Amino acid sequence: MALLTPAKVRSLLDAHGLHPKRSLGQNFLADANTARRVVALADLPTAASVLEIGPGLGSLTLALLDAGHDVVALELDDRLADVLHAVLADESGASGAGARVRIERGDAVTVDLAAILTPAPSPRACVSNLPYNVAVPVVVRLLEEADAVERILVMVQREVGERLAAGPGDPQYGAVSVKVAYFAEAHVVGLVPPTVFVPRPKVESALVRLRRRGEPPVTVPSADGLFALVRAGFAQRRKMLRRSLAPVLGDAAPDVLEAAGVAPTARAEALGLDDWAAVARSAAAAA
Repeated sequence: MALLTPAKVRSLLDAHGLHPKRSLGQNFLADANTARRVVALADLPTAASVLEIGPGLGSLTLALLDAGHDVVALELDDRLADVLHAVLADESGASGAGARVRIERGDAVTVDLAAILTPAPSPRACVSNLPYNVAVPVVVRLLEEADAVERILVMVQREVGERLAAGPGDPQYGAVSVKVAYFAEAHVVGLVPPTVFVPRPKVESALVRLRRRGEPPVTVPSADGLFALVRAGFAQRRKMLRRSLAPVLGDAAPDVLEAAGVAPTARAEALGLDDWAAVARSAAAAA
C-alpha cells in the first residue's frame, strides 16, 4: 500500500483548498518511514483494532492498515474527514483495506468515548499523532474513561511526552506524571524531528508508549482524593508541602505528612506515587 509522502500531502492540501489550522494543532505527518516506525513501536497484537485520534490526511491510518490492523479514526475537522474518505478510497481501494476503517467525527476531549469504542470490532489500542494543544487531556481521558484501551502509543510534543513518562527527580515531573503512573507504565520510546511534518512544527516530537496496569500499583481510599492532593502539591511546587497542601488539609498538613513518613519540608517533585498514596491514606485517616 502506498503511504503518504510530503509531495502527496501538499498536493492533497492544495487540491482541497485546505490550510492547516494552528488552533487545532494541525501538523500532518508526511514521512512513510516514520509512520511505519510509529506502528512498529506501538507493539500491537496481530490484526488489532486501533483507535486513531486526529488522523488528518491519513498518513498513520494507511500505515496501520498496511500492517494489517483495523482502524477507528476520530476526526474533529469535517474538512479533513472528507479528505480522509477520498484518500482511503484512492490508496487502499484496490486492496479492500478501506473497508477496515470506520471514520467517526468528534472532539476527543468531549466525545462519548463509549459510543466510539463499543461497536465491533472494539478498539483495545490507541495509536495517534495527537495535536499538541490537547495531548495531555486526551491521554488522561483515555486512561480514566476508556478501560478497554490497554495499549497506547502517542506522538506528542517532546516536553509533553517527557512529562507523561517522568518520575521523581526528572525535570518534567508533575501532577500528570503521577496520574499516568497510577494507571499505566509509560516510556518515551523515540523522538521525531520536525522535518517529517507539513507544516513543520518548531519543536521535536516524542513517541510515548503506555501500557495500562491491570490494577493500580498503590492502594488509596479514593483515587479522586489522591489526585486532589497531587494537584495541590504541584500547584505551588516551589513551596514546602506543609504549605502547598494547606488548602486541602488545613492546619493538619504537617501531622498528616509526618504520619505518612513524608517530611513536611519536602516539595512535591520529590514524592513518588507510593509517597503520594501514603499521604492520601494518612489524610483519610485524619479526616
